[in-house]
Amino acid sequence: MRVLIVLIALGLLTAPASAQDPLRHGRALLQEFCGSCHAIGSHDRSRHKGAPPFRTLGRSFDLDDFPRLLARGISSGHPDMPEFRFGDEDAHDASAYLRTIQQ
Repeated sequence: MRVLIVLIALGLLTAPASAQDPLRHGRALLQEFCGSCHAIGSHDRSRHKGAPPFRTLGRSFDLDDFPRLLARGISSGHPDMPEFRFGDEDAHDASAYLRTIQQ
């Protein structure tokens, strides 16, 4: 019985850590906030004609600086893109995911 209780406790303690994987979290954030227009994967197409795929952002943005831009707030000169702001952890997770898909 004690072994079962210990196994259940360990499962409960490790579940939040796996749920907070930075790359998965970053991808989920980008899908939620940006995926309706931008391609967020390594091979998909942007749904909005003028929205660059995120796998090419490293060509026009310094990805080391990108978390700061996300945390400060990104806005665009065109009306289709909403203004939004990420918290520090979310910005770092989104940037970490972006690094994995750059071409």
